[in-house]
Order: sequence, then structure tokens, then C-alpha cells
Amino acid sequence: MAVFAAGVAASVALAGRTAEAQVTPTRARAVIVASKPFGESYVLAEMFAQLLEARGYRVVRRLGLGATEVAFQALRTGAIDVYPEYTGTGLLAILHQPARAGPREVYDRVSREFVARFGMRWLPPLGFENTYAVAVRRETAQRLHLITLSDLAGASSRLTAGFTPDFVGRADGLPGLEATYGMRFAAVRSLLPAVKYQAIAAGKVDVIDGYSTDGLLARYDLVALDDDRRLFPPYEAAALVGAALQRDAPGAVLVLSELSGRIGEARMRRLNQRIEANGESVSDVASSALRELGLTTESPTRITSVADAAGRRPLLPYLVAQRMALLRLTLRHLLLVAVSLGVAIALALPAGLLLERTRRGAEATIRAVGLVQTVPGIALLAFMIPLFGIGVAPALVALSLYSLYPIVRNTYTGVRGADPAAVAAAVASGMTPRQVLRYVRLPLAAPVIMAGIRTAAVIDVGTATLAAFIGAGGLGDPIVAGLALSDARMILSGAIPAALLALLVDLALGGCERAVTPGGVG
Repeated sequence: MAVFAAGVAASVALAGRTAEAQVTPTRARAVIVASKPFGESYVLAEMFAQLLEARGYRVVRRLGLGATEVAFQALRTGAIDVYPEYTGTGLLAILHQPARAGPREVYDRVSREFVARFGMRWLPPLGFENTYAVAVRRETAQRLHLITLSDLAGASSRLTAGFTPDFVGRADGLPGLEATYGMRFAAVRSLLPAVKYQAIAAGKVDVIDGYSTDGLLARYDLVALDDDRRLFPPYEAAALVGAALQRDAPGAVLVLSELSGRIGEARMRRLNQRIEANGESVSDVASSALRELGLTTESPTRITSVADAAGRRPLLPYLVAQRMALLRLTLRHLLLVAVSLGVAIALALPAGLLLERTRRGAEATIRAVGLVQTVPGIALLAFMIPLFGIGVAPALVALSLYSLYPIVRNTYTGVRGADPAAVAAAVASGMTPRQVLRYVRLPLAAPVIMAGIRTAAVIDVGTATLAAFIGAGGLGDPIVAGLALSDARMILSGAIPAALLALLVDLALGGCERAVTPGGVG
């Protein structure tokens, strides 16, 4: 596998460099602002971006990076410059230290440790705390007399929980509920942030995790239960700034500090409600918040992403309004698929032919290549971040690795299974092994090889949507934003073109298959 990975990395390096401009440590360099994939993080990151733009800085947005580990690793490697983070998350999820102190002590601890270990700087908190909230439907709270988490513990064996993956694995999440409150749910389902609200509204789960400032708590009329044993630590929101920005653009750090202490909990809850419950655009909400704070005076002159279309218009008008943005995303998606598939073909076809020729250890090698298919896409992408940062390059490497197995397997099987009678006749006529391969085995194997390539292509189109979690763009962007903002239109605006693209790619490769397959074969 190491050989395959090295080959993929070398093959996509040039593509990655040309697809995305390199950031250089100059005064004019762009500030890369990122967020995690939930509504509040989108709004705060957009406020960071618009404030910097208002002060004359160029900004590149990388919104919707998948989970804490992805965003933190991107900041650690210099792939991004700043993103909104929470002190309790820094303490527990990143430093893995217990939190039994107040907000000031937690902030002081993460500030010291992050500078010492990573060279990162926590700016002074924004002014509000957004701790975890465990919530139930109002009907459930009234029926079971639930006010506190201790009350929930007594009824937990009769309830189904729907928690985000972060919450399931964190010390202050499900393990903490089990250890501190003795909760034992009848079942626990791992759900994406926006999906959990739909699940609890539909009665598929009874308990979810949320945040104290969530606008969706009010939208779905949920009751947040009191953490009476103080499991959850302080979660003050703040801008977390990487070492590169401090070195290259200290003025940008000062600009970001203008937001410190300016956003109270009530204001943040209203902002969240505007995007999550009222369907206002992230761009408009961030812009109006900055004006209310007296930090800017003008509205943005452009829509920054597909996530910024205002209002809850029906799907078709929404798609029409976003047609140019969706076209750009589709072309970016097609680029990811075309380059990664080309790299995979260039590596897998020769490998399959070589394995067929030697045959010794061929099956073991092919199975080893196939192990990549068992790694979840988001996990493989996260693994690439320390090696290649975020953006196009790591996405191309991961997608190329995912495409190897069906092509290697089908090449080996197709060439090896070529009609023995035809091969024997070719040998008897005096053809050399190279001629037999070129004129007999490969033409006969063409349908099987092309079937592997078509399979890899369709897998690539679907998997490429996950590239949005590491800032590579493509049709995953509106899907991630839609999940974060609980907007089905956004999800469909990415899913529908992706499905159509998969069909078109398969149709095009079907034409190639007919072109390379000799008459009477297949």
C-alpha cells in the first residue's frame, strides 16, 4: 500500500499545486478562514471573513470542515489561519485534560498550552458560552417529568438517543453521561448534526445532543435538560489563530480581536435562529450582525457561497437562482473525479498486468489494495491532512486510492480469464508474449477492465462529495451546508447534480467501452 500511496501522491502533486494558489508570507497574502460543519460556526467564520475584508484583507473561505480534528489539524499544518473554537473543546478534545474549573481557569489553561505545544493563539472570548445541551421533545419531558439530566438517567433505559459522532466519542459526551449520571439508553444512534433534529421531530429518537445557543432547539420546540452534576465544562467561543497568521499578518489578528467580548449569548442565539429557523443566508446574518455591533457600515456586495442564498424558496427556483454557483461546483467536482480517476488508471492498469504476469502473491496484493475500500471516506481524508494539508491535493490522493481496487481487480481478472482457445491459437501462430497481450488478451479483457473503470468512476463521484469536509470544494459544499443548516434544498442542490454527474460519467465511459471492445466480444 505504501508504494501505491507514494505513486498517487507523486502523480497528483502537480495537479494540486496548479488547482490551488499557494499562500505566501507577504503582506498581501490571503487570510484563510474556516469553520466546522454547524450553523453557529458558519456564522462566526463568516463574521471573521467579512470583518477582515472590511479592513482591506483578502479572504479565502474554507467553511464546513469536518469535525474538530479536521479543523484543528488544518490549523496546525498551516492549511488554514483561523476558525471559531470553544475553550471546553480545546481542553477536552484536543488537550485531553479534565475540566473541573470555571471559564477563566479553562481559558487560561488552553491559552498557555496551545501556545506552548502548537504555537496557536486563543483570542479573548467572543462574549458567550455555548455548552452542550441534552434535549428531549417537550411532550417527552412532560410525560416523564424530566427537568435535569439526573431525571433523564432514571428513564434512559426506555429511550433511544441520537447523538453526533463527536458527542459519542468525547469524554464530556456519551461516556461522561454514562460515568457521571449512570445513563444506559435502550439504543444509541450516531447522527449528523442536522439529521438528529429531524430524527427527534419524527419520533425516531427521543434524546439528542445540542448546544445551548442552538436556534433549532426553539424551531423544534425541544427542552434542554439541566446539567445538575456539572458534567459539561465551560465552552467559551473564541477565534483560534494559527502560528502562520501571527507571523505573516499580525494586523489581521488585531482585526479579529475587535470581536472579542462583543457577542453575548442572547445575540448569538438570535443569529442562530435567523439562519436555522428563519432560513436567512449566512452572509446576510453575519453582515447585519457586524453592522449592529458598529464594526462595519456596508452590506456585502456578493454572495460568498451556495450556503448564502436567502429565504426558503422552493427547490426549483432555488436551483435556478444558484445555477452559476452550482455550475462552478460541478466543474470543480468533475475536475476532482477526472484527475483522480486518471491517476488511478495510470497506476492500476500496469499493476494489474504485472500481477497477472507474475501471479505469485497476486491475490494477496489485490486484497491489500482493497483494504483502502474499508476505510471510511472522511477518515481517509482526515488522515491526508497532516501529509498534504487541506484542499485539492489531499482530496485527489484519497480519491485516487479509493479508485485503485476495482481497476486492479478487473484488469487482473479480465486478462487472466481471456479465452484460452484464442490465446492458444495466438501462441501457436508464433506470436510473442507481448503480442499476445496486446492483440489478444487485452482486447478480450476490455469489457471487464472497463467495467472496473466505470465502477471506480461512479464511486469517485459519490466519494468526492466528502471532499467538502477538507475544503476541496465540489458538490459536497451545498450538501455539507444543508446538513449544517437543516436545509433540504441545499442538500438536494448538491445531491441531484452529483447523481446526474455519476450517470453521465458512466454513460460516457460506456461509450469508451464500446469503442475499445472488438466486435463479437462482450
